[in-house]
Amino acid sequence: MTIPLQYPPRFTVTEAVELIDLTLADPAAVADYYRRNRQHLAQSMPRRSDAFYTQAQWQGQVAAYRAGGPGVSEVRLVLRAGPLVIGTVNFSQIFRGGFQACFLGYGLDEAWQGRGLMCNAVRLGRDFVIGELGLNRIMANHLPDNLRSAHLLQSLGFEREGLARRYLQIDGVWRDHVLTSYVRPAP
Repeated sequence: MTIPLQYPPRFTVTEAVELIDLTLADPAAVADYYRRNRQHLAQSMPRRSDAFYTQAQWQGQVAAYRAGGPGVSEVRLVLRAGPLVIGTVNFSQIFRGGFQACFLGYGLDEAWQGRGLMCNAVRLGRDFVIGELGLNRIMANHLPDNLRSAHLLQSLGFEREGLARRYLQIDGVWRDHVLTSYVRPAP
C-alpha cells in the first residue's frame, strides 16, 4: 500500500491544540504524558511495565512505527498543546482485503478532560482513516461503566453491537467491554 499524500497527518483541533502523527512527536513528551496520567489511564488500559513510561521506550516506539510504515498497519496520533502531549488517538490492526477495518483506542490527559478535545480529535482521525486510507469500518470498545466514552462514540456515529464478556485485561482484571463500530456511510 502507498502512503497517502497527506502523510504525516497534522490537524488543528482547536486554536491551541493540534493532532499530529506520532513520527512528529517528541518521545520525551509522549513518555511524560503517560507518566503524568499513569493512574488515570490504568482505569482503561492493560497493565504496563515501568519501561513503558520511559523516554527510551518511546524513542523505540517512534522508530518502530516509522520503520513499519505509518498508515500501513496502524495510524498513531498525538494530541499536543504546544510542546505538551495531552492525549493519543490510535487506529490499530488495520485490516485490508475484504474487511478494510481497524480498531480505535484513545486517551486524554486527566487535566484536559471535558473540553470537547477528544470528540474533535477522534472525528478528525476517523475522517482521515475512512477518507484517506479507504477503510470501511472502525471498531471501538469501552468498559460498560465508562459513560464518557459511550457518549463520545455515540456522538460520532458509532453504534453499539454487543457486549463481550471478559474481553480485555484492564489493570490486571479481565473486564467486559461494550463493542461499537462506525461504518462508512453508503455512497
